[in-house]
Amino acid sequence: MNLFESILSHLNDYLYTYILIVLLIGAGLYFTLRTKFVQIRLFIESLKVIGEKRGHHKGVSSFQALMISTASRVGTGNIAGVATAIATGGPGAVIWMWIIAVLGSASAFVESTLAQIYKTKDGEDFKGGPAYYIQRALKNKPLGIIFSILLICCFAYGFNALQSFNVSSSIEYYSKGSEFLSKYMHIIVGAVLAILTALVIFGGVHRIGAITSGLVPIMAVLYIGLGLFIIGRNITEVPAVFSSMINEAFDFKSIFGGFTGSCVMLGIKRGLFSNEAGMGSAPNAAATADVSHPVKQGLVQMLSVFIDTILICSTTAAMILVTGDHGDADGMKLVQQAVFSQVGEWGIHFITISIFLFAFSSLIGNYYYTESNLKFITNKKSVLFVFRLSVILMVFIGSQMEFNTVWNLADVLMGLMAIINLIAIFLLGKIAFKALDDYTKQKKEGKDPQFKAIDIGLEDTDLWKD
Repeated sequence: MNLFESILSHLNDYLYTYILIVLLIGAGLYFTLRTKFVQIRLFIESLKVIGEKRGHHKGVSSFQALMISTASRVGTGNIAGVATAIATGGPGAVIWMWIIAVLGSASAFVESTLAQIYKTKDGEDFKGGPAYYIQRALKNKPLGIIFSILLICCFAYGFNALQSFNVSSSIEYYSKGSEFLSKYMHIIVGAVLAILTALVIFGGVHRIGAITSGLVPIMAVLYIGLGLFIIGRNITEVPAVFSSMINEAFDFKSIFGGFTGSCVMLGIKRGLFSNEAGMGSAPNAAATADVSHPVKQGLVQMLSVFIDTILICSTTAAMILVTGDHGDADGMKLVQQAVFSQVGEWGIHFITISIFLFAFSSLIGNYYYTESNLKFITNKKSVLFVFRLSVILMVFIGSQMEFNTVWNLADVLMGLMAIINLIAIFLLGKIAFKALDDYTKQKKEGKDPQFKAIDIGLEDTDLWKD
């Protein structure tokens, strides 16, 4: 296990230090410029699109697709991930998470628009994502299969293990003083999460959409509410906190003195883990939406990055930084420590419940991504059944894994996925740009934009023919 951890750690550092930092920032800047700052220019439009009803089919609504992707994005990474970044990289890591989110939202727009353009029918539903546009637009099914395998390993085994681990970590507080709970708490938590996950994933995409569309908004509002309360109690600390964040974020002497553990690297890693922009995961949810124009869902998924990082991750960061409690613990315990110092023991209970709900919504959102990609490889029901069982087993095992192992595994798999997807959307970006031009042209004409692939010179799509 020590050898495995060492290999993961070195691969992790190499991917993010030499490859992903260039690709992520480069892609974000490129797509921001080519779309003429779509994440700012059409932000209000993205809010309007959310409320649109589904089209003529019985697929998932635009809002439900947003909630599925947000459920996956808004997980324990928004709490434990942010806490880890601050504890290891300092307050400056938060600034870099914001930068990655703003730039990444343009990448999220492009990848989700492409997923809509190249989606296919799956009975009454739609399916799609990077594997599908890699196969169809780049004419490279083997690479699509490789991407699907990486996504399946990343989300079904890496991220789901991480969500389970973070839940069990948050509940350690309740095992104090009990030898039985200290010994078996992780097993009990893993079993409960595994059973609940099984009940949902055997119910299909509509059950996933229904649960996440109800659960995600409620838990997000409650969590942000607690953050605002704590900020209000410590409002005089806010100027000093911002000053510290900015000074550390751009203290390049200290950054490059220890680059792999710096606020830049931690901000990028945790930012990517949290908002997933450009990573190739959210397009799998975007493709399920029944909309009249692909750009509509691109705008909606762009908004999901804002909800995840600017709202929820910032809430976690604020709760930790304004209380001054960010050096004596790591991960989940750091957040619990900060909240406890402000509102007492009930705050720990609230954070524990939030963690459980965030993790559970992520588990089912993550599963949906993996099922879509498994179907890209094979439609055999026997394979799907065995896969579901393996996902449930990994949720159980994840609750008992080691901290460094589970984070490094998730980071490496996520990094490999992102590399393939970023290269693909670089090559296919011009298609999304044409779709965006078509959308804005119709809006200027006072129309509700309707998409036909032929209008932007495409003839290789399964849908959008008429």
